[in-house]
Amino acid sequence: MTRSLSFSLPVTVVVLAIAYIYFSTVFIFIDRWFGLMSSPGLLNAAVFTVVALMCVFNYTVSVFRDPGWVPSTYMPDVEDSGNPIHEIKRKGGDLRYCQKCSHYKPARAHHCRVCKRCVLRMDHHCIWINNCVGHANYKVFFIFVVYAVMACVYSLVLLIGSLTYDPEKDEEQTGDSFRTAYVISGLLLVPLCVALSVLLGWHIYLILQNKTTIEYHEGVRAMWLAEKGGQIYSHPYDLGAYENLTMVLGPNPCSWAFPASGHIGSGLRFRTAYDYASAASMSE
Repeated sequence: MTRSLSFSLPVTVVVLAIAYIYFSTVFIFIDRWFGLMSSPGLLNAAVFTVVALMCVFNYTVSVFRDPGWVPSTYMPDVEDSGNPIHEIKRKGGDLRYCQKCSHYKPARAHHCRVCKRCVLRMDHHCIWINNCVGHANYKVFFIFVVYAVMACVYSLVLLIGSLTYDPEKDEEQTGDSFRTAYVISGLLLVPLCVALSVLLGWHIYLILQNKTTIEYHEGVRAMWLAEKGGQIYSHPYDLGAYENLTMVLGPNPCSWAFPASGHIGSGLRFRTAYDYASAASMSE
């Protein structure tokens, strides 16, 4: 499912940055280091172009793909014995109900103040894609970050390599426009490599724990309350590292690098550690 898109300055900035990094990498860094007509130059240009295209494609999908909205007719079935998880409000113990959307919220869903709707398995609202990162587009957002890190690190390596290759000849042929391109690229790539790598590491951690950013912060508070009461808090959706990975990326490792999402389900219910516990007890 796709959504309409209005003008967004952050999205425009991202598109311009991607275009600038691509053209400076291929037509300046690779060309001046290897020469575009040489075999190493063509190989590096082809590989970087593939990575850049995958980055652009996944970014486009993450911008346009609907993150997954809670149906207005959704009603939790508290008598369903197969669904042991029903999230309740912190105060009062009632089932979670969104006053703004006028419907109940399933587990892991949250209301986005920017989008003004409840989002299934909401992670956060990202201004850089002008969209929520939620149930339906989390995988493609993650893949975009992976390809973005690869592209930025690759470009930075080519930038450094083209500067260190034959420095005497480089000094003679380098004009003011090239110097400006190198300075701008460096100012873009170094912070991007750091920021995107941190973001990638954070989401790898979340995926391996089967948590969203919101659930991580809620879990910190829940852990503190549990320890205060002499109990041990356990995240109910943590199924083990590999199972958690397949929940997001899919059961087939060959599809992990692509935005296929046929495995994600409706987003109204998720497997929990209790499902495995009950299945194990029944088999004994």
